[in-house]
Amino acid sequence: MAKRRKRGEGSVHLRKDGRWEGRVVVGYDDKGLPITKNVLAKTKTACLDKLKALQETCSGQPTEKLQPDMTFGEWLDFWYQNYSKPRLRPKSQLDYENSIYKHIIPALGKIQLSKLTVNDLQQFYVQMKKNGRLIRTKVYGDGLSDRMVRACHTRCLTALDRAVADGLIRINPATDCKLPGQALKDMNLLTREEMQRFLIQAKEEGYYELFLLELATGLRRGEVLALQWDDLDFETGALHIQRQVYRANGELVVSIPKTKAALRTIALPPSLVGVLEEYHGQINSRWMFPSPAKEDSPLDPATVRKRLQTILKHAGCRKVRFHDLRHLFVTTALENGMDVKTLSTIIGHVSAKTTLNVYTHVTNAMQQTAAAKIDQGIGKCKPQNKANLGSKGLPAQAPDTHPVATFEPYKGKIRKPGTGCVTQINDHLWEGKFSPKWPDGKKHSRSVYADTEPECEEKLAELIQQMKTEIAESRRLTAEGKWEEAMALAGRKKARGTKKVV
Repeated sequence: MAKRRKRGEGSVHLRKDGRWEGRVVVGYDDKGLPITKNVLAKTKTACLDKLKALQETCSGQPTEKLQPDMTFGEWLDFWYQNYSKPRLRPKSQLDYENSIYKHIIPALGKIQLSKLTVNDLQQFYVQMKKNGRLIRTKVYGDGLSDRMVRACHTRCLTALDRAVADGLIRINPATDCKLPGQALKDMNLLTREEMQRFLIQAKEEGYYELFLLELATGLRRGEVLALQWDDLDFETGALHIQRQVYRANGELVVSIPKTKAALRTIALPPSLVGVLEEYHGQINSRWMFPSPAKEDSPLDPATVRKRLQTILKHAGCRKVRFHDLRHLFVTTALENGMDVKTLSTIIGHVSAKTTLNVYTHVTNAMQQTAAAKIDQGIGKCKPQNKANLGSKGLPAQAPDTHPVATFEPYKGKIRKPGTGCVTQINDHLWEGKFSPKWPDGKKHSRSVYADTEPECEEKLAELIQQMKTEIAESRRLTAEGKWEEAMALAGRKKARGTKKVV
């Protein structure tokens, strides 16, 4: 068991980059809030030495402030800055700071830590539910969601547990609070016909491979967008999930998943591997789904969210979230007999219990089906038509047995970035143009011509692939310092694609 450090000695922990970080309170500002500093070292011993030297060079005795008569706001800030923040990801830090500094401290921060009661916390939660929302009240109402109330409670509970461990208070008043129930959102799933129309429209708009992979694996949005081609073994179909992408402070952040269960390997069906292998030949990037607007960057999750709604609208499907596509995969897998333990591993849940809690409605229906089979085998009971049972085992309307009608995808006027443009010159001539940006920072255009639109699209696709290869070669020459050769290559390509005016 690790030895607990004494109060005032600061905290030491191992960072994910392999370095040790020490953090300690070195003083207090005018408002009485603690000021912290940190040190970094390659070993724990070196980190402790640096931390001790930092304490000796800083004036003041910060430990004198850590007393039971300090306010709850002072302790909450100290707990967050020293115990929580060093271990949190940027997005989680924003969530914590929003709940702590915008809700908890303004309401409870002036109460003395040792005098904080269950009633104080309970009234705070009730007030949050009643009129705790600070923005967008006209859209969402005056009260905060149950989830936000529970999040604030979790921050208070954990901070007060630490206060008990440090001997500042005797008991944790947050342990006896009553919280709003944790209601699960209804799952809005696409029907089989809607799913077919959706994939047809996705193919028309250039997102077929992305959403096909999602429907076949149930990956989280950040996981599927962070995939690189090295993560996929085309021979075995093994796909390694080892990173995620999300937006924090207006920037895209790529990091490892939060839990060990999210680091996993799943097997893709051969048909899907074949689709991805063909798609691989069209992509000149290490990312499986690269951003068309930013070099060497994955697709922005916000872009995919907006594009999903556009595709659903064009396909005439109901509005669903990206996470509902994950629900659709899980529901389909359970209904087709996949055991919960295997499914839990595939989708990256920490335990099968989480999967059971989230998909209770599906597993209940599976249990009723199993019970009916047992009844049929033991009691010789006449089997009930499964098609006439709803998701809860109740009679439902008969499903539509008609084949899916032929769906013509919506053809928008705006093409996907990076696919060039096609223009009809006259009744017998089509022009395809591609104008990428070269390493010299300038756009160089080239064109192809054909008698029909399909032929022009085919020639344009070949031109785009050829120009991407040439740009990659020019970029390589630039990185190696061969500026003249790179500029000459760009100049030749520019001259080739520019018409000479006489």
